[in-house]
Amino acid sequence: MKHGFYRVAAAAPKVTVADVAANTSEITSLINEAYDKGADLITFPELSVTAYTCGDLFHSATLLNATRSALAKIAEKSEKTPGMLISVGAPICLNNVLFNCAVFIADGKILAYIPKIFIPNSGEFYEKRWFASGSGMETEIEGVPFSANILINHCGVMIGAEICEDLWSPMPPSGRLAASGAEIIVNLSASDDLIGKYDYLKDLVRMQSAKCISAYVYASAGYGESTTDIVFDAKLFVYECGHLLAKNRRWQRTNQLIISDIDIETIRQDRRENSTFSTSAIHESKGFRIITNDNCHCSENNILLRTINPLPFVPENGDILTGHCEEMISIQVAGLAKRLEVTHCKNLVIGISGGLDSTLALLVAVRTFDNLGLDRKGITGITMPGFGTTGRTYNNALALMNALGITVREISIVPAIKQHFKDIEHNIENHDVTYENSQARERTQILMDVANQVNGMVLGTGDLSELALGWATYNGDHMSMYGINAGIPKTLVKYLTHYFAMSEYAGEERKALLDILDTPISPELLPAAKDGRIEQKTEDLVGPYELHDFFLFYTLRYGFTPSRIFMLATVAFKDRFERATILKWERIFFRRFFNQQFKRSCLPDGPKIGSISLSPRGDWRMPSDASSATWLADLDSIEA
Repeated sequence: MKHGFYRVAAAAPKVTVADVAANTSEITSLINEAYDKGADLITFPELSVTAYTCGDLFHSATLLNATRSALAKIAEKSEKTPGMLISVGAPICLNNVLFNCAVFIADGKILAYIPKIFIPNSGEFYEKRWFASGSGMETEIEGVPFSANILINHCGVMIGAEICEDLWSPMPPSGRLAASGAEIIVNLSASDDLIGKYDYLKDLVRMQSAKCISAYVYASAGYGESTTDIVFDAKLFVYECGHLLAKNRRWQRTNQLIISDIDIETIRQDRRENSTFSTSAIHESKGFRIITNDNCHCSENNILLRTINPLPFVPENGDILTGHCEEMISIQVAGLAKRLEVTHCKNLVIGISGGLDSTLALLVAVRTFDNLGLDRKGITGITMPGFGTTGRTYNNALALMNALGITVREISIVPAIKQHFKDIEHNIENHDVTYENSQARERTQILMDVANQVNGMVLGTGDLSELALGWATYNGDHMSMYGINAGIPKTLVKYLTHYFAMSEYAGEERKALLDILDTPISPELLPAAKDGRIEQKTEDLVGPYELHDFFLFYTLRYGFTPSRIFMLATVAFKDRFERATILKWERIFFRRFFNQQFKRSCLPDGPKIGSISLSPRGDWRMPSDASSATWLADLDSIEA
């Protein structure tokens, strides 16, 4: 493995029914192609050596003799592809009983025969006419293990196999294989095409890879199979923990090959954290024989054959993103509605700055009030201009509040802060942390006191990214009575706000929302430039939120080392940031993430939205005085 990735290939050769020599030629050609592309493993369809649709020819000694010779030839040729594991489908005769097998081959020899367990005998498939189930078989053929209870340990990666119908059974063998350690499941299949079957099959493979917390490499028969009664379209998939990594283009009349890199480290981390999987592993991992092959294919190609999403919190598929936006907003609305109902509260107070976070909080509040049948006037939006407030954000805040029909209040914090500076003897020209934080705390005090006036609650606006970085004033914007955005990272706030703007609003509301989306992110605590432009830009100070959200995702979701996160970031952001830039901000991320935990240890309630939360009551329990030294030392080993 390189950097924790293992390269797999799925192939669908053009077959000629019962012409073993021709099929072997196509198979070896694809093996060589996959090897040249750095594959560690290649799997072929069910009965690919003979073709799946041979019918009663499977009883022919001529066909079976040719199959034995073909397997020996493939094994011999595998000496020229050292370190690559090969899985082909073939009929295997044992004690005059025929079995439908996955045959594993590497480095000049056959390693194992794994027979199909569930043999269909209905509809268009009548396999029981030719093949027996391999369930319970534990034997050898000329010293080579023959059993369905076999795992292949290839260079430290555990691989299991099931064949076609096995996956469709109520309890697929892949469940036990995964519980027993298989990190990659290969499925050698011959699944014909019927209306609607393709999408059903994709869902079946996707969910099995998700349930097994594994990679699933699926190869199904294609062009050249007999079309006497059914047609095969060649279906190739690579899934990892429920996510599609690669698929082929169907209905081709030539050899097909797909290749992708499996993130073994991700699979292992997910399994370590999943107590349900651990329980299954303890109770189910019995009776498996492990065949070890330590010879690895060390390709010199360092290009990663998979996409690393630079925005891991944001789905790359637009349709999925749209659906997710609605679902996330619904979670926020449900959380806030419950809090309002249980407290018998009909009034909310929100500080509206003209920035993204407070805008999203306001939009969620408005929808919640609409759903509950409450008057929007029960939402009090307060704009609190200070020393750094610009005309753009001020005007946008007012425009949005007025367009949404909520109660609008404007309370300048300047007089109060000037008095406060006199009280504590702070020079107003000294724009230090006291200068900034005093403004944030004054705004929070106003919100809390107005909430008392209207018998309401303060709705917090801070997001998940700010919590991770500690980019909040302690007991200032850090505090509220319900943190509605606590589960939403900054990169997602933008998409949710845009979704609101384009799907729910028009006119003045949309105009204000689009300008807010186009405004630089800023706390506006320092004076603006002479021409009114925002001088204090958050991402100039703490770094790009795209990078920080990337670091956050892989730190919390998978527990990766900083150096591995850096490697992934260099791939994901190769066209955006230099290595030195990524390294600089990753150091800052880990330093701030550790140093600012004390703020997260006393967070207000807020709904969890995705797989990551920093709530001290749930997903993230970390001592406030933990040291970042080990994580920073790992980064120090990287050459920028």
